[in-house]
Amino acid sequence: MNIRFGTAFGVFFSRIPYYMGTLDVGRFRALPQNRSTLAFPARFISRSMSFTPPTDPRFTQLSQWLGTLTTPTLQLDSLRPASADASFRRYFRLDAADGASYIAMDAPPPQENARAYLQVAQLFEQAGVSVPHILAQDADNGFLLISDFGNTTYLNALGPDNAHKLYIDAIDALILIQVHSRAEVLPEYDRAFLQRELMLFPEWYVGKHLGKTLSDAQSKDLNAVFDALLANIVAQPQVYVHRDYHSRNLMVLQKGNPGILDFQDARFGPITYDIASLLRDAYIQWDEEMVLDLAIRYWERAKRAGLPVAPDIDTFYRDFEFTGLQRHLKILGIFARLYHRDGKDAYLSDLPLVMHYVRSTASRYKELKPLIRLLDQLEGEAPKVGYTF
Repeated sequence: MNIRFGTAFGVFFSRIPYYMGTLDVGRFRALPQNRSTLAFPARFISRSMSFTPPTDPRFTQLSQWLGTLTTPTLQLDSLRPASADASFRRYFRLDAADGASYIAMDAPPPQENARAYLQVAQLFEQAGVSVPHILAQDADNGFLLISDFGNTTYLNALGPDNAHKLYIDAIDALILIQVHSRAEVLPEYDRAFLQRELMLFPEWYVGKHLGKTLSDAQSKDLNAVFDALLANIVAQPQVYVHRDYHSRNLMVLQKGNPGILDFQDARFGPITYDIASLLRDAYIQWDEEMVLDLAIRYWERAKRAGLPVAPDIDTFYRDFEFTGLQRHLKILGIFARLYHRDGKDAYLSDLPLVMHYVRSTASRYKELKPLIRLLDQLEGEAPKVGYTF
């Protein structure tokens, strides 16, 4: 297949081979996997390990609710933590008389919305992708019993021998979700919401983490970058957006791969958001030619499925990069907030990769260059030379 590139992106893309066969996955970097994860399976306590049950009222209420269920027949003495989470949600694993294990979710209102989880689970299940099955619910109190997808996240499993298959599976599942999108079903991922996410960067990363205050000139430059990003993103076609479609929220399944988790915050928004989240993952980095290869494979499949992606690869990849940059600026703010407000330091080690994504993307576009100058000023670095489109 011949891929034509426009004059701007051809400068960059012409240096990157397009792989028609299996991905060259010999060069990739996986971040350490011994930290807590956002999804329930990655860090768990088996029955052979000691566990002191929490004494808080929520855990007591959850245990009492589980005790009222008759199907499946649960073994309440097997209840143990299934994860750490960046939100107020908690997940516990427990066994049943049928030999299977299940996940009990504690999503305390008003901080968490169990009804949103139930709604999106139904939408995604109807689209034909694998999400946890709801066995029992008490949405008013934020308690759910769901099926257990096991312990193997994409992040834990990805390697040279399986990366191509795992990513293609994830791309195909994403397209299924997008094909089944309908307006006015999920909340809008609109300009105001995107803007609020961007403001996490100056508030929490710049202000709290770096301890810096932007001058009027710096704020003007940053706002100009924000305006450029938002103008691109809100002009994109809209579909269902998972909003955290990445290696820690995708489970490796023998059938119906991948299992999709953590979708309760889904919205109706820009079509490139989830593919940017998947391929510019905050927890695992791939060489740029591999990202491009997978992005092209998504673009080709999306077009064949009738999705309204940009008709040419130049425009699509620009959309992909602008959306990814908005996400990564938000993530810098979120990770800083998790540390400074919530006392969760596990995400600090992920900041360098996210900042690498920010700098790499911003350096490639003239309208985003002020962000590079701002970061240089804040971090005291000398200006860097790079390609500009």
